[in-house]
Amino acid sequence: MMISVCIATYNGEKYILEQLNSILPQLCYDDEVIISDDLSTDATLAIIESINDHRIKIYINEQNYGYSKNFENALNKVKGEVIFIADQDDVWYPNKVQRMLKALENAEMAISDATGVDENLKPLYPSHFEIHQTKQGFWVNFLKTRYIGACMAFKKELLQKALPLPSNFRLCAYDYWLAIIAEYYFSVNLVNEPLLKYRRHNNNASSGGTSSHNSLFKKIEIRIYAMRELLKRKNNVSEI
Repeated sequence: MMISVCIATYNGEKYILEQLNSILPQLCYDDEVIISDDLSTDATLAIIESINDHRIKIYINEQNYGYSKNFENALNKVKGEVIFIADQDDVWYPNKVQRMLKALENAEMAISDATGVDENLKPLYPSHFEIHQTKQGFWVNFLKTRYIGACMAFKKELLQKALPLPSNFRLCAYDYWLAIIAEYYFSVNLVNEPLLKYRRHNNNASSGGTSSHNSLFKKIEIRIYAMRELLKRKNNVSEI
């Protein structure tokens, strides 16, 4: 079973080598790491290229898209039957791939727990699931998902409903969309074990499940938009 790991990069020179060094030993010869780069201006691409691993495939955006569309670009390139999402600044535990593949034996998506760490990997909290009271179910995750994109792995068939992503990323981030697609149309397994060191620092692209600062109007707007997009996919299956 071929695995595709999707990483959206942007000026990630500080942490990308450590992340890739935690991922590559867990992959087989025929697996792939899809790098979608959002026009980094630092040494990110040079560091990735220096690894000189045939499994790494780099795609550079024509313009700066932002993190959701950057991930969409990576998702559009996958060839594997199982897709893992990875952020550029985290660190995988050595048993992540094995545990997630096991969880996918009877579900289309698996979500692992994560350990929160600071920029130097010093522990901040032991369990994302615990502090955010992460639960399965469509409505709980539609109203406020606690699923982290970087903790997701899923079967490629999920992309038949998920792609293309909704065009208004301001109202529907890529990981929120994948979460509700999985809960609405497929099945989800939670892995109650931290399989990721989830690095929190000043330059994170996402909020990581923390409290939203959106107004009530904005929250309602987001849910209406997401529901409309979700229902559009009912009789629509994309070719991937």
